[in-house]
Amino acid sequence: MSEKKDSSIGDIIKKVVSVGVGAAFMTEESVKKILEDLPLPKDIVSGLIQNAKGAKEDFTSGIREELRTYLSKVDASKIVTDVLDKYDVEVEAKFKFKKKHEKH
Repeated sequence: MSEKKDSSIGDIIKKVVSVGVGAAFMTEESVKKILEDLPLPKDIVSGLIQNAKGAKEDFTSGIREELRTYLSKVDASKIVTDVLDKYDVEVEAKFKFKKKHEKH
């Protein structure tokens, strides 16, 4: 019996850790749904949900900051000049005018 109890506690810990790690990629509802199946006190579940929200916000904030830093170093005019110097630009276009159907 003790071995089975240890196994279920281990499973609970694995689920909680996986929720914590995956929280940045999950919606709050997904986290709630996973945690509501676990036999945990409500205050712990509430804390885990808050941590999941924080992890998601921290993750997205970090990604935004990294992109902002990277893009601030990009010289768009140099890239466009390089592309135009190295490549021929070919444009194919097709225009078609369709008569509008009148509403009565």
